Amino acid sequence: MRIASLYRYPVKGLSPERLTSAQLEANSYFPGDRLFAIENGPSGFDPAEPVHQPKIKYLMLMRHEALATLRTRFNDPSGDLVIARDGQEVLQADTTTAAGQGAISAFFEGFMPEALRGQPRLLRAPAGYRFTDSRSGFVSLINLASVADLEKRIGSAVDPLRFRGNIMIEGLPPWSELDLVGRELITASGLRLQVIKRIERCAATNVDPQSGARDLQVPKALMTAFGHVDCGIYCQIMAGGRVAEGERFDLVERPAALGIT
Repeated sequence: MRIASLYRYPVKGLSPERLTSAQLEANSYFPGDRLFAIENGPSGFDPAEPVHQPKIKYLMLMRHEALATLRTRFNDPSGDLVIARDGQEVLQADTTTAAGQGAISAFFEGFMPEALRGQPRLLRAPAGYRFTDSRSGFVSLINLASVADLEKRIGSAVDPLRFRGNIMIEGLPPWSELDLVGRELITASGLRLQVIKRIERCAATNVDPQSGARDLQVPKALMTAFGHVDCGIYCQIMAGGRVAEGERFDLVERPAALGIT
């Protein structure tokens, strides 16, 4: 199988950012992914003692499809978050300062006041934590052949970015990735990923990532066609290494002595 594309999502619910390569570290997360979340009123999140919170505590696409109409960009060296709307830059704010964080909060207060349960607040993930939907969602892989098969069954185009995966792969049969739980994937750089579970899909996938329109019923289509709502797999990084567009993933062979194929 081959890596078709790589993405990170610096702010939960906001824009994807395409990467040409990334250096993954053992027992960590995809670099630059889900570093921030926008708290929708008091969530109880404590950065000193971070505990996974349900995504409904934050602004997110499952309930707030208007987020997809924004175009955001995070600058790692400066810490600046840039937000554009209707093709025009409307905010550039430093996420490392109180003033910048306040400006981001004020923007979302004005952008979607009807969706707020309280003061929106930018949260930054402390070391060793990320604002992923799953407690063990370290790295997510999406099989583009599965998305193409879903398109045929729905009868409409399905943008793979609806699934907000980190690594888009090609060269696997449709849906075969769902049978890889427990297996390991390796690259020539020494990167080793263990597939830990399937990804169950929610109503966030109903939202067109370009327009913000809630125009499909993806979980319903999955259930109708396959009897489940899974699309994609979560992996844990067992050994670090580099990934890049165009590189291969290989499956670690299971020991023949165990009679496993």
